[in-house]
Amino acid sequence: MTYRIRANRRFQILGVAAQLTLAAGIALAGEDTKPAAAEAKLLAAYKVTAIRLIPSELVFSSASEYRKVLVIGKTDQSNEIDLTRTAKLTPAGDCVRFDEDGYLHPVKDGETRIAVSAGGLEAEMPVTVRDLEKPRPVSFVRDVEPILNKVGCTAGTCHGAAKGKNGFKLSLRGYDPEFDYDRLIHDVSGRRFNRADPARSLILLKPTAQVPHGGGMRFDTDSQYYRTILAWLSEGVPFGDTKAAEVERLEVTPSDILMPESGLSHQIVVVAHYSDGTARDVTREASYTSNTPSVAEATQDGLLTSERKGEAALLVRYEGNFVTVSTTILSSKPGFQWVQLPQHNYIDEAVDQKLRKLRILPSPPVTDAEFLRRVSLDLIGVPPATDEVEAFLKDKTPEREKRARLVGQLMKRPEYVDHWSLKWGDLLKSNRKFLGQKGMWRFRDWVRQSVAENKPYNQFVYELLTARGSNYDNPAANYFLIADQPNTEMETTTQLFLGVRFVCAHCHDHPFEQWTNKQYFELSAFFAQVGIRDGARSLEKVVYDKDDGEIVFPKTGRVAPAHFPYLQPAHLTDGEGRRQLLAEWLTSKNNPYFAKAIVNRVWSYFFARGIIDPVDDIRSSNPPINPELL
Repeated sequence: MTYRIRANRRFQILGVAAQLTLAAGIALAGEDTKPAAAEAKLLAAYKVTAIRLIPSELVFSSASEYRKVLVIGKTDQSNEIDLTRTAKLTPAGDCVRFDEDGYLHPVKDGETRIAVSAGGLEAEMPVTVRDLEKPRPVSFVRDVEPILNKVGCTAGTCHGAAKGKNGFKLSLRGYDPEFDYDRLIHDVSGRRFNRADPARSLILLKPTAQVPHGGGMRFDTDSQYYRTILAWLSEGVPFGDTKAAEVERLEVTPSDILMPESGLSHQIVVVAHYSDGTARDVTREASYTSNTPSVAEATQDGLLTSERKGEAALLVRYEGNFVTVSTTILSSKPGFQWVQLPQHNYIDEAVDQKLRKLRILPSPPVTDAEFLRRVSLDLIGVPPATDEVEAFLKDKTPEREKRARLVGQLMKRPEYVDHWSLKWGDLLKSNRKFLGQKGMWRFRDWVRQSVAENKPYNQFVYELLTARGSNYDNPAANYFLIADQPNTEMETTTQLFLGVRFVCAHCHDHPFEQWTNKQYFELSAFFAQVGIRDGARSLEKVVYDKDDGEIVFPKTGRVAPAHFPYLQPAHLTDGEGRRQLLAEWLTSKNNPYFAKAIVNRVWSYFFARGIIDPVDDIRSSNPPINPELL
């Protein structure tokens, strides 16, 4: 009786876990391939003038491959709509088949055509199937790890947690395949792999809920995921060639989505291109995350659904590669007419282009009184005096000329230096808590002098990063007293001057970006030889370069060499000072983040938010609201 009660409780827990899994969007079955009645009604209202197929032709060379075919319709209003779920696709021969989720699979070698009917129009797509009988080995790194990532085994809430789950740990989101392979095959005497009967391996029994599993059912025994892992186990669990299995890039179609109204949906197709020259459809294995689900949300099969007008960025992730798909949902505005205002520079052009795309009319120019107040607050931090207002309003000089002259006059005032020195003082954390009374004032005066003399920004940053000596005599050296450890110095520098948050890569590869755990320590190594000692005067500190000092990469226990995460300069040698190399690399005109980060930050001071917001979080999953401005 006791055993029955416990067993019932176990399977009740499994049932709840499975329900939570489904609620979280980790589908155990395919998504509905037919549009809802409301969407079908919206699509029927469009007059389709042409259709195109993506891809235009297909070649299969492996029985495990599949492809999602997109059917895109062009309307009489020059909009494009996704007709994939309403289209009828019919193979002319039996060498291919469509499954219940609308994916195309090879069956046997041969050639055929797919007849497509959508929106009252027809098209054809040629398909070739060849070499299906040729053996295609299944490997862990290329075939199995992506499955573990997709079904959530490596998620932070499961075995990817810092301490794992129930004695079993995997790397977060599969960033370390070698570690995961070792845990699966060799940990606890290899009990997760049954060599005599692969189908009875815990690797299969647990996720299919054939034995109690705290994570519930992750896939069925009749699924392709099950068949792939079983084939891998039966072939002797080969790890695979990491070089050949490396994903060089993701091809995501479409790369930009514009829906004419809310209520429509659009299928995403993801193709992984490998370093060995091969490519395959990974739409099912990729992960999808919307940064604004209230505008657009994606299922885990890559179907993007629109909820309301607005903009969203869809992050597509697969095996450490990331692609962001910009999504715009328009509102229906019958009779909308664009009114063109005068354009005076490329900023006006970029803003107008975006507004026109969104069907938003630009605001008219502000009055002289409004302009004077706004520009005064933005540039010098105080409103204009009464006599300044009266003089500006009485001035009959042409509008653009007198406004430009006013900007120049304000930038020459001492209040301008006060205002912008305060902003930089805040960013650099200039306060007596870190620097002492005298150090703080010396640092403040150095920042003020830099602003007053209009020091070039790249020179300003270079002097900060290469400063050495007394923090009283060379106040820029105070920068290293605020963050006095190599990793915190690196995190502060990259977030402040590049707009990149490397802190997420401290413990593991960045979950939503290209930065790796190894790169974190290699970049920190540029600060490893910064030394700080007491000076001769009260509370004085001296910053200097040591002859030793290295960063150890925790994963290997070996020294992490100083190495840039991108854009390696040709002149990198051991004979040059590390901080000089870092400063040259960071402030280089070829650095894709340096200028972008400061432009974005200054823009935020005038418009209350950055083109990328937050301003110090530049990443693919947080795209600019108007890329042309950057």
